Amino acid sequence: MAAFPGSIAFDEFGRPFIILRDQENQRRLVGIDALKSHILAAQQISSTIRTSLGPKGLDKMLVSPDGDVTVTNDGATILKNMDIDHQIGKLLVQLSQSQDDEIGDGTTGVVVLAGALLEQAGALLDRGIHPIRIADGFEMACQVAVEHLDKIAELFPVSADNIEPLIKVAKTTLGSKIINKCHRQMAEIAVKAVLAVADLAQKDVNFELIKVEGKVGGRLEDTILVKGVVIDKTMSHPQMPKELKDVKLAILTCPFEPPKPKTKHKLDVTTVEGFQELRQYEQDKFKEMVDMVKKAGATLAICQWGFDDEANHLLLQQNLPAVRWVGGPEIELIAIATGGRIVPRFEELSPDKLGSAGLVRELVFGTTKDRMLVIEDCSNSRAVTILVRGGNQMLVEEAKRSLHDALCVIRSLVQEPRVVYGGGAAEIACSLAVAQQADQLASLEQYAFRAFAEALESIPLALAENSGLSAIHVLGEIKAKQVASKDPALGIDCMDTGNINMREQHVIESLKSKRQQLLLATQLVKMILKIDDVRSPNDSQGL
Repeated sequence: MAAFPGSIAFDEFGRPFIILRDQENQRRLVGIDALKSHILAAQQISSTIRTSLGPKGLDKMLVSPDGDVTVTNDGATILKNMDIDHQIGKLLVQLSQSQDDEIGDGTTGVVVLAGALLEQAGALLDRGIHPIRIADGFEMACQVAVEHLDKIAELFPVSADNIEPLIKVAKTTLGSKIINKCHRQMAEIAVKAVLAVADLAQKDVNFELIKVEGKVGGRLEDTILVKGVVIDKTMSHPQMPKELKDVKLAILTCPFEPPKPKTKHKLDVTTVEGFQELRQYEQDKFKEMVDMVKKAGATLAICQWGFDDEANHLLLQQNLPAVRWVGGPEIELIAIATGGRIVPRFEELSPDKLGSAGLVRELVFGTTKDRMLVIEDCSNSRAVTILVRGGNQMLVEEAKRSLHDALCVIRSLVQEPRVVYGGGAAEIACSLAVAQQADQLASLEQYAFRAFAEALESIPLALAENSGLSAIHVLGEIKAKQVASKDPALGIDCMDTGNINMREQHVIESLKSKRQQLLLATQLVKMILKIDDVRSPNDSQGL
């Protein structure tokens, strides 16, 4: 019986039964020990990602098990590619992912804030405060901080006529990325791309219409915005024209192939005549297909499937340029951009189902003769493509991730045109508001309020540290100035311009992003503080 301590009980007839199976093979963390373990795990992950915050933040290199290298400072990407074993660590990965899905930017900040909140919670636990009281206090403090954000947020002009203010916001987002050397150009591309597809009346942006393509070679400065669609394909025959004007596109999802006999039986051709008949039949069918496309008035065929050399040759003879093996998403984008219909059978082709484009041309890159096809001046010019260039694959991928963040921020401003100031200014203002509120409270929650105010300061502290400043001195100075001037735009001067006013420095963040960061981080911390018992098989050693 001694082998099962506390896990065997007896029913009223004296028969033994097991309450918990394999008790002796399980690790069990209970109460404060469990909470301490969680806080330690979160702190480790938070401190790893903390150095990536801000314009002077550093990048991380992540190598996958099969040797793929990713260099990035995008919080969500770093956490996704880190091999995290601890359960709480995985929750932090999901936290940054949800910030990425919802807003797109602020993925590093939200994890740093969650780590700081848990660190503060650890100190409060040591003072003997119950974890639920801490969690409730944090939630109340978060409400105060969000209300204060609402008060200090300023209305922001979003219009297609004056894009300068939006470019300044995009520059703030791109400031912490690797592509900040062509800062202005990338910001302009992001803003123009969003405005091209935005419905300003409905306050909505359809991201499906913005495609980001990358091509290695060239410089980052060669990145362009194409009002149309770029596909990584070429004309199916090298002798087909490389540039077509006023194009009518037939968008086909049926193969350019002769019909196969749909039978399980073998088809034996025993005579030369039979073979020639079959060949003639195939050729006639091909001609028929090409005629149908030509008759509809198409001057370019875009096909989801391939066609063999014979069909290719025939298309060239009949002066019908064609593109083959165009993937599903691209086909849909081309259909949206050109106003065409996707046609599943040749018989259904008609002039009203054709798409139209002003120009279709091949782009040739470098000496490698890499080619891509650009479909421009479309009838529905709302679909746009950003073609990113860069010296190597890693740079192109990181530029794509950075542009995604900028696009997301512009989108959230179209949806809710209100902003707060960056550089830690909004966090310092909220921290002061929460600390002030703490003095009004008589209950135990005042300790949690003060801890929340201190945790908010972790963002400006990290920014100052990463910029090589004396963090505590700078933070103390800015807090004093904010209190004296009641100006919530004073923040950390990361770029060492000698001006701490973020309004004048044009360091602007969307209110939606900042609010979401506070709410998500607080929710996660509240959830972690409620866990007081962890059972896991003995072989998993946590972190």
